[in-house]
Amino acid sequence: MSISRNSPNDGSDPQSSAEKLWPAPIAGDPISFIAQIPGSKSLTNRELVLSALASSPSRIRRPLFSRDTNLMVDALRAIGTRIEEVDGDGLFGPDLLVTPGELHGGSIDCGLAGTVMRFVPPVAALGLGPANFDGDPGARVRPMRTVINALRALGVDVADDGRGALPFTVHGTGSVSGGTITIDASASSQFVSGLVLSAPRFDNGLDLIHDGPSLPSLPHIDMTIQSVAGRGGVITQIGDSRWRIDPGALSGADVTIEPDLSNAAPFLAAAALTEGSVTIMGWPTTTTQVGDMFPSIIERMGAHIQIDGDALTATGTGRLRGIDIDLSSCGELTPTVAGLAALADSPSTLRGVAHLRGHETNRLAALAAEITGLGGNAVETEDGLVISPAKLHGGVWRSYADHRMATTGALVGLLVPGVEVEGIASTTKTLPEFVELWTAMLGRSGRTTTTMEVPLG
Repeated sequence: MSISRNSPNDGSDPQSSAEKLWPAPIAGDPISFIAQIPGSKSLTNRELVLSALASSPSRIRRPLFSRDTNLMVDALRAIGTRIEEVDGDGLFGPDLLVTPGELHGGSIDCGLAGTVMRFVPPVAALGLGPANFDGDPGARVRPMRTVINALRALGVDVADDGRGALPFTVHGTGSVSGGTITIDASASSQFVSGLVLSAPRFDNGLDLIHDGPSLPSLPHIDMTIQSVAGRGGVITQIGDSRWRIDPGALSGADVTIEPDLSNAAPFLAAAALTEGSVTIMGWPTTTTQVGDMFPSIIERMGAHIQIDGDALTATGTGRLRGIDIDLSSCGELTPTVAGLAALADSPSTLRGVAHLRGHETNRLAALAAEITGLGGNAVETEDGLVISPAKLHGGVWRSYADHRMATTGALVGLLVPGVEVEGIASTTKTLPEFVELWTAMLGRSGRTTTTMEVPLG
């Protein structure tokens, strides 16, 4: 079915993040660019939670400083954790020194951060006193029933209005007994991760079973398991849908956060679009980040990928093919892939991402609406999108307060004159320096070739 431009119905005002329209710069020449990308949001927020639950202080090096990570820091501080900025290596700003404290109640603003609204409630259940959770208007329609029901199944008192969404209050009693529970995490792998992160601190650990039609973003669960294991947690995984977490102390740690590979994706995609070259420094040899899958995706679409030590380079070849791909394991890359597909020379089918309807906005409806609004041909399916070649024209690209929608608008604007992105400030959610880095990639005018390294932070 076709999707109208008013179809994303996520409870948010799509214009709420807009101070003004941002004219997306055009790439008049092939890009030549070398960049450092700040730390992973997913890893930063997991390590913050584990540091708050640890038995000794931790140091987090090269953390991401963005809206989502700032919300996590504020949330953990609100319930008793001491988090201080200390001198770092100067590349990405300060490090974070995290000292665990006695957990207690407090007021927590989740913003639009899924990691905050899904990771922190189990932590708050270990504290003493009421913890009140709320967030942006768009956050109040994101699925939370699984978290609420899981905590209740563990004996935690959670007060809400019956919608299974924000706002709600977790009445912590100082401990959680743990035990065996079954959840449906089809809407988000964060439901599993949030429970696994806190489970070592439950009196009896946790035997967690997923029972549902699908489980998206398995690499994010792998990331959680590796992070917990790095702190001394003992987890036994049974198949893809059961996890046994032993009770026990979590240790403090000195950890360095990898660059955010999903945030690197639009820049690598820019090379594929413009027959240019973009190099991302610090690319890890092994990682659990789903952004590590993006180079192979654009290689299938026609780009050339080269790795030299920790430098990964994408080069456009002058051909951008459509793609038929299951993105269930890396759903957050869907907006960037969709932006490329809208400019490819053959049709694309993006599958396995029905859960994106519960992200910052209904991303499937939003992508279909905005691509179609610029003259493209994008049809929403049961679990994804079908995008066919069409000549695009300028116009307003709405972000719906969603950082990945905003970066996709910038990507499309590289080749389509007259694209204006509404709500470009939403990129502060995970990459506050996005506009600075994007315009540096294109030169001040947006029409010159430039080679430069941009340390951010």
